[in-house]
Amino acid sequence: MELIDLIAYLDTYLRVHEIADYGPQGLQLEADKTQIQRVALAVDVAPQIIETAVSWNADMLLVHHGILWRNVERIAGPLGQRVRLLLKANVHLYAAHLPLDAHPEVGNNAVLAQMLGVAVSTWWCAPKGTPLAVKGALAEPLPLAQFVQRVEDQLDTKARVLAHGPKDVRQVAILSGFGADQVAEAKSLGADTFLTGETSHANYWAAEDYGMNVIYAGHYATETVGVQALGRHLAEKFGLDVQFFHFPTAM
Repeated sequence: MELIDLIAYLDTYLRVHEIADYGPQGLQLEADKTQIQRVALAVDVAPQIIETAVSWNADMLLVHHGILWRNVERIAGPLGQRVRLLLKANVHLYAAHLPLDAHPEVGNNAVLAQMLGVAVSTWWCAPKGTPLAVKGALAEPLPLAQFVQRVEDQLDTKARVLAHGPKDVRQVAILSGFGADQVAEAKSLGADTFLTGETSHANYWAAEDYGMNVIYAGHYATETVGVQALGRHLAEKFGLDVQFFHFPTAM
């Protein structure tokens, strides 16, 4: 597939140029090749991830967390190392951060809801103007312990739980990655249970204050699902070879 066609499709499908972010998204590093057949998928960019993608003969590395954040003043240090590795291997780098969180089909939060049996009724949490998170209901109430087990099974993770809400889960708010400071907003939407990634000492008491069940399933674990769903979409639509490379951070 022509690089220019793939980038145009991804930019449009993910609304990369419409959704504000903390740094430029989309094609972050352009290699010296015009044909794309193999797309490596990962959550992050690190030397060992790049090297693994290169060993698989990837033409592109497509990630959730790219290498450009806010203002880049020097391509040196860890950033320079990543850039050198990608250029040496002639591998393109494409990143989709908030555009992937927010996507209604392959986005982290939409996919989490589908995996966990949550029928989405509301989108919320818009730090840059576009709602990223979802809220919805389970088809039938489920004991908290069973819902937590479902989360752990689906994401292959070990969750930390603050059980300060009802014993049965009915209304669930979901925000992948870091959402520890969004307990009050989740409560205001009518959720009794809030699933997010990583926790925070500063927000520990919010679960008790608002009478919420809060499930911290891991920043990494909650953000593996979107990039994999996007990879499946690209494989089905364009016949590309895709492979997800699992580099958990335990965070």
